[in-house]
Amino acid sequence: MLKQIRPALLMIVLFTILTGLIYPLGMTGLGQLLFPHQAGGSLIEKNGKVIGSELIGQNFASAKYFHGRISTTSEPDPKDATKTIAVPYAADNSSASNLGPTSKALIARVKSDTATLHAENPSAPVPVDLVTSSASGLDPDITPAAALFQVPRVAKARGLSEPAVRQLVESHVSGRLLGLIGEPHVNVLKLNMDLDAMQGSRG
Repeated sequence: MLKQIRPALLMIVLFTILTGLIYPLGMTGLGQLLFPHQAGGSLIEKNGKVIGSELIGQNFASAKYFHGRISTTSEPDPKDATKTIAVPYAADNSSASNLGPTSKALIARVKSDTATLHAENPSAPVPVDLVTSSASGLDPDITPAAALFQVPRVAKARGLSEPAVRQLVESHVSGRLLGLIGEPHVNVLKLNMDLDAMQGSRG
């Protein structure tokens, strides 16, 4: 009996060490060696201080900044633990709203947001990613069309020319990976950082 059990126990111990210890540590070490920025969370620094990550959006509400996609993440209400409150881009609680295409609340919200954005820039169609959220609720990127749509508002709020702001947006468009994977996109945090820097250099 022991003769049959011993190999099974040894295999359990061996593969626990290999797959539970050696492999994860090896991959972590390789990641830090070959891709230190990505392995460290793709953090973005300003003046030596971490201000965010390339992978997680932030809630920009001011007219002076480009806005990201709608975030539907939530957190427990500090006043009542049985309820939740909306906390945009809550990185510890990635989630979608779970509202389907026939949801009256979703339809009403999208119509309202679309009307507000249309009033902001009547000459252009409202890009769909400005009125919808991603599955994670943490999307840090928007489409080039969504960024360009916001150029008139941002330029007016900052007293900058539209062509200058449009050129800044176009310089931040990242193409498809290897020309095939994904879609062109703009990282909102990086764009807003360079927007501040551009105005600072002219101010």
